[in-house]
Amino acid sequence: MKTRAITAFFFTIVMLASLYLGAWTFTVFYLLLSVFALREFYILIEPSGIKVQKFTGLTTHVLIFGLLASFMLLDLDLRYLLLIIPACTAFFLTELYRHEPEPFRNIAFGFGGLFFVTIPFCFFYALAFLLGKTQFSFHFPLAFLLMLWASDTGAYLFGRKLGKHKLFERHSPKKTWEGFFGGVLTSVLVSFIISLYFTELTFASWAGMAVLIVSFGTLGDLVESMLKRSLGAKDSGQLLPGHGGLLDRFDGLLIAAPLVYAYLWLILN
Repeated sequence: MKTRAITAFFFTIVMLASLYLGAWTFTVFYLLLSVFALREFYILIEPSGIKVQKFTGLTTHVLIFGLLASFMLLDLDLRYLLLIIPACTAFFLTELYRHEPEPFRNIAFGFGGLFFVTIPFCFFYALAFLLGKTQFSFHFPLAFLLMLWASDTGAYLFGRKLGKHKLFERHSPKKTWEGFFGGVLTSVLVSFIISLYFTELTFASWAGMAVLIVSFGTLGDLVESMLKRSLGAKDSGQLLPGHGGLLDRFDGLLIAAPLVYAYLWLILN
């Protein structure tokens, strides 16, 4: 527990610093974080016999994230997004020369990593530019993280004290409905505090964001648990002592981030 607390403290400080130190620090930090998360996904599936193209997948990820960052930071022409097409084609062409017994399985998991990790992290990154291209604001990604952490804390505390009714025992035996609603309560309370300082949205809109984060963050957690159980793994990695891997810490972001981005974009536009 002590190791877990120390890791959480220092990692939280680093994450918050990446937000407060400006657009370029935020970009570099989440590019690196997402690269390690995708690499972790590819390593996680290796024991099942899948020979995924790690180099091709990671290169494609850096290209996609880099183009998005250039679009947001430098107002890059959208035509450069066409570079993603040959990068994705490389999965198929490279497999022709690898002589692996199940090439399309390898290709499927290569793309699966991009959908499971790259796209959610790109949407989370784009939250910082919802007010307009080149207009960096840490308010939305910070609010997202605070609500997500509040959800996890509330779910743990309420689930531990009051939890009786299992939420989805097949994939996560410890999760309960009491914990889920406790997460909703704590996240909405945090959204109220956020609304006092970040005035881009009303409290009702921040609260709606909180409910989305808790609901789909929980589903993201269950999906990641389903992945680990299907592979016979306890943790997604060992990068964070006491916590497991990056996917274990960011599982709530994987499904919630794209939906929260769409929700906020519709409200702001």
